[in-house]
Amino acid sequence: MNRSAIIQVFYFFLYLLVQVMLLKNLVLFNVSFCFLYVAYILLLPIDTNPLVLMVVGFLMGFMVDVFYDSLGLHACTVVMIAYLRNFWLASITPQGGYDAGAGPVIAANGFQWFIVYSLPLVFVHHFVLFFVEAGGFSVFWYTMLKVITSLFFTMTTIILLQYLFYDQRRL
Repeated sequence: MNRSAIIQVFYFFLYLLVQVMLLKNLVLFNVSFCFLYVAYILLLPIDTNPLVLMVVGFLMGFMVDVFYDSLGLHACTVVMIAYLRNFWLASITPQGGYDAGAGPVIAANGFQWFIVYSLPLVFVHHFVLFFVEAGGFSVFWYTMLKVITSLFFTMTTIILLQYLFYDQRRL
């Protein structure tokens, strides 16, 4: 195992622990949830194999499901995001392409690119998660309120963590 893989395994458990120990009980006004574990899948290197991405996504979602008692809901949505991620990255590729081994982070690609990259994926994750949890569209507006507020809460947390903890010198 090389150094990069060991660091990714460490981050996997760090994101998982933060999600299930801290963020599970952090709910704003009973409608806004922070699902920071999605950031782990979004911030993996761009050249990550799609099959590996989906397996890691399944493991992350399954572990969250174990702690949330949600019967595969998080595993389903994270595998879907892992599947869609490469298609979305291909559609928003900059003119010069991506650097080899680079991650889709703000420091490497800029704030605007990161918002265009991550916002739709996090929205799809939250949309599917909350509507499957609700069992359909019977409480559409309340569920959309949960999707939008959770989207802003999650995105704000992801962006703040990147500005606080990402090492600018590694670029």
